[in-house]
Amino acid sequence: MINNILKNFCLITFALIAPITLPAGGIQKSLNQDKLPNDINEIILTSNTSLYSCPEIHARELLVLDVGTTLSILRNWRVSKSETWVRVELASNKFFDDPNKILKGWIKI
Repeated sequence: MINNILKNFCLITFALIAPITLPAGGIQKSLNQDKLPNDINEIILTSNTSLYSCPEIHARELLVLDVGTTLSILRNWRVSKSETWVRVELASNKFFDDPNKILKGWIKI
């Protein structure tokens, strides 16, 4: 009886604590993913740029961003040595903007 309680306690403890140490999206860590320097978390566009639904040039274009648009960097993705994509989020006022407004997407750098 005590042995079963101890086994169950250890199993439940492991099941609750072990996932904390695993990286979110851990499978993508093994793919071609680069990290931008820690001090870069925001960019301002210097030219009109298309916002895509996923990190590939033939993906659906969500909208065209104007010069001077400020974007928060969420992550980046290196497809090849010459092709890097960045997942970005547009600055918005969540209380006053349209809830259906597109706020996140991918841009090619």
